[in-house]
Amino acid sequence: MAIFGKEEGARPGPRGAANETTLSIISAGTTITGDVDCGGVLKVEGRINGGVLRARQVMLAKEGAIHGDVTAHEVVVGGVIDGGVTASERIELQTTAVVNGDIATRSIIVMEGARINGAVKMTELALVGRDEDARNAPEQRPAKKSQQ
Repeated sequence: MAIFGKEEGARPGPRGAANETTLSIISAGTTITGDVDCGGVLKVEGRINGGVLRARQVMLAKEGAIHGDVTAHEVVVGGVIDGGVTASERIELQTTAVVNGDIATRSIIVMEGARINGAVKMTELALVGRDEDARNAPEQRPAKKSQQ
């Protein structure tokens, strides 16, 4: 007989393992010192003095701050990040966002008022699967002759 919807004989995952539906909240007034390794969704309203690793989604409230690098599938920034941001899918910078570091992502949304103090690198996913000649085509084309 199953209790609480678990199948008989089913083995629980490793203790502490997070799945994609896990929601972790660092509330306002809370400071975490050290890296946060999170497999699910992380909402930060407080402060992290360290990096965020392997999160599915990071949501940084406008009062929140992260002083370290952030690596996630998706990052939504309303507060301050002092460090690099790597978002494998997308990053959204809201009007109150400040990123003091480099950004690497596939897709970016920047609202008016957001600030980026660093470089932005977007992957060339549109070129994946094309042969090497097609990737280098713009550099290999002869320069257009100006008509005089």
